[in-house]
Amino acid sequence: MAKKIDLKDIVQDAFDASIQQISGSDAAFLYAESPTSPMHVATLNIVEGSLKYDDFKAIVASKLHLIPKFRQRLLNVPMNLDYPYWVDDPNFDLDLHLNRIKLPDPSNWRTLRDLTSKLFSAPLDLRRPLWSVHFIEGIDEIAQVPKGSVAIVTKVHHVMIDGSSGVGLLGVLYDSDESGKDKKRSKPKPFNPEPLPDELSLLLKSGYGFLKNPFKIPRTVGETVFNFVKSKAASKLSIQKEFSSTKFPVPITIFNGSISAKRTWGTAILSFERINLLRKTMGGSINDMILAICAGAIRRYLAENEKLPLHPLVANVPISIRNENSKEMNNQIANMMIQLATHIDDPLERLEYIQEQTMLGKSRHNTMGAKTLAKMADVVPFGLANLAAGLYSKYNIKDLHRPPFNVTITNVPGPRGLLYLNGHKVVSIFGLTPVVDGFGLIIAAFSYNGQVSITTTSDAKTMPDADVFSRYIRESANELEDLIKNLGKSKSSSKAATKVKSKSAPFFTALKRYLKTNQKDLKTYKGIYQIEVGLGDTTNGWEIDLTKDQATVKKKKNVDAKLLVEIEDENLFALYKGKLLLEELKIQGRIKITGTAASKAKFIKLLIAFLER
Repeated sequence: MAKKIDLKDIVQDAFDASIQQISGSDAAFLYAESPTSPMHVATLNIVEGSLKYDDFKAIVASKLHLIPKFRQRLLNVPMNLDYPYWVDDPNFDLDLHLNRIKLPDPSNWRTLRDLTSKLFSAPLDLRRPLWSVHFIEGIDEIAQVPKGSVAIVTKVHHVMIDGSSGVGLLGVLYDSDESGKDKKRSKPKPFNPEPLPDELSLLLKSGYGFLKNPFKIPRTVGETVFNFVKSKAASKLSIQKEFSSTKFPVPITIFNGSISAKRTWGTAILSFERINLLRKTMGGSINDMILAICAGAIRRYLAENEKLPLHPLVANVPISIRNENSKEMNNQIANMMIQLATHIDDPLERLEYIQEQTMLGKSRHNTMGAKTLAKMADVVPFGLANLAAGLYSKYNIKDLHRPPFNVTITNVPGPRGLLYLNGHKVVSIFGLTPVVDGFGLIIAAFSYNGQVSITTTSDAKTMPDADVFSRYIRESANELEDLIKNLGKSKSSSKAATKVKSKSAPFFTALKRYLKTNQKDLKTYKGIYQIEVGLGDTTNGWEIDLTKDQATVKKKKNVDAKLLVEIEDENLFALYKGKLLLEELKIQGRIKITGTAASKAKFIKLLIAFLER
């Protein structure tokens, strides 16, 4: 007897708010999946000591309820008329996602790298929750890693996670202190999956979403056109016209062809403190230094393969636009394009060129454009993104035009302190990222416990010798360091008797006047704020005290301030003159604000009010 259709249940499922649809930007990662391009990210974590598999499994089981998507799968709308929905997997079984293997002999770094490449090359099963973990035992012959340590390879599909939310995931699975072994683990919470929605209810839900907001597409397109016209006008009136599309050619390189299914990867581990010292000497940001180091390695690799183009390579640099208070585990990223100055032989000149590029790359219209593109991804007509991604790969559209960029370089700040797993120290963390046809090289920098791992992911056709390229990254960093150190010595000897004059002093003078004439607003911004202004080898400390009846702004280094702002002198001056926006500096990492959430909010509110006076 045929099952009776209950229209009441179908309508109730259609209006169930707990069934979440994936966003347009997340769907792009799903539709880009192909036999040669599985769209998952991965981490390789090396954990010292003999961590037992049963203990590891118990930890994962006890924390699964904290990551709901790890027990959910995607459910497609009939005929793929809309983006899929996240639903509870009624057949979820932890054993299908955890794999225990032993590292083959010789159990050294090369064997581990080859095994990780093989694991990373295999796609995830799109019919199940989109993650897997391989617990690799028997690491005995890797320098500086205790014998008997383990490696943990975690794969998660990009549709459910980006780099920044991935860092949040580390905080769920790992401990911040070594007492975890003594902690009493909570028992796994029972999983009671919601029943799968009916296909008809999914169609109703998708149709209702469109009917509820039928003007979403034209409104977003209208905003896009307005911002496009505005950005074009701005480019004609500013220095950005020097970097317009006619003067910004993207060369075709060996990184921009078809890729193979087999992944290759290598990594270089650098000291964060060493990179930061170079940044302090040269100005700019940590990201500028990483881009310059990678650019040096790319130039050498292409030159030695006799494939170095005349025009500089262009890097796609993803930027997290995630709100620091956001707890959602989804993709919140924008992009900027940076010329890597691979046409310049001198490393210092190359760095200066890149610094200028990053400053211009985060211009006002580019930032607005990134946000508008993020909106556009959510309103692409049903099925269009899927069709476009499939056609691009199937018909080799990449061969019909120049690529929009040559390489992706991403920098994700990770945990500053050590992480532990059941009392065992996490020695290193490496991030592997997906590559696709036309874009066969991606470099991911990840900072952890004073180290920066710069990991290169490619494929066997594009870069079979990724380990050689990683050596070039280390040597590029050493070369840049030597040149900057010598530059610093010559600067200090020639300017030993010269006191560096601050450009941003007028900022504090004007701020003092502003606070004096706006006494009634002091309670709103109450607090003590310390601003450290970088002046090359030295810093100026300024204290803003708004705790008394009369505000004071004076030169002083206050180590007990509730809020600390670190910014280079030239950047603060540009902010004061309106040449740079506060939001630009925050995204670029050119201003660092440390303190409680409340003190940050008050200071930013004060700064915005002052700048908009």
